[in-house]
Amino acid sequence: MDRVSTMKVIEVIRTMKSYNWLEAINVTSEMLGNPDYRLPVIWISALDCTGCKEAFLRSFEPSSLDTLLNFISLEYSELLSAASGYQAEDHKESIFEKYQGEYVLAIEGGIPGSDEFLMIAGKSVREEIILAAKNAKAVLAFGSCSAWGGLPAAGENPTHSTDIRSLLPECIPVALVPGCPPIPEVMIGTLLHIHFHGELPELDKKLRPKAFYQTTVHMACHRKAFFDQKLFAESFNDQGAKQGFCLFKLGCKGPAAFNGCESMGKDRCISAGYTCIGCSEKNFWDKGGFVGKRKR
Repeated sequence: MDRVSTMKVIEVIRTMKSYNWLEAINVTSEMLGNPDYRLPVIWISALDCTGCKEAFLRSFEPSSLDTLLNFISLEYSELLSAASGYQAEDHKESIFEKYQGEYVLAIEGGIPGSDEFLMIAGKSVREEIILAAKNAKAVLAFGSCSAWGGLPAAGENPTHSTDIRSLLPECIPVALVPGCPPIPEVMIGTLLHIHFHGELPELDKKLRPKAFYQTTVHMACHRKAFFDQKLFAESFNDQGAKQGFCLFKLGCKGPAAFNGCESMGKDRCISAGYTCIGCSEKNFWDKGGFVGKRKR
């Protein structure tokens, strides 16, 4: 077997790894036997594209359907709530009192510095987030926009958008779940850790769940064997690319991006033949182009 064929075999073996969500969040099968309780969740959208919710709905293991029916109670979401208008807003405010200290607040999108850029039901989205966070068990920043400021805070930032940690006092427990969008199973895994353990998972120094952000995309990449052998694609349609060679020379930011894209064994950007753009990292929009410059 030649070197390229050997690398292909290694690639297949590595991508066969399956993600075990029970193991990832330290849950035993016995802990699944309490269907009477679901974690109340309020999901507020700031300056966002709804991509995080779109990703959430596409979770594979566990599925978003299983999550919503068995583990969490999504009490409020501008996009997903069955109710709308004053009925949805009244219900949201009732949750603040009914489940005081028990609900999780999920935030999606950068938070504008001025109300002129976004209001919800005639109310300041900033004030609504601060109010909702005040009595929450924990706050989750879903996506790089709420975690780091993201696209709304890129460049000159005319909206004066900021991240969730800059908005809330230090006493409120916050976990950042960055990505554009985040991996669906990471969002759900973080929620379910709170559901089963009653607290946030262990976080790294940047407040990200260690279970999902402890290694770089590069270190777990199924193409790393090619990197080690110095086998690189020079363009997206050359023979190297067709054989699955490393994409580092095409601008892949996997060595500097901490995310579970590859370590969780799922088919994502790199498996699709595109470079990692480092979407889970702070200010990734402002760090130059997403692909390398071709040599002439």
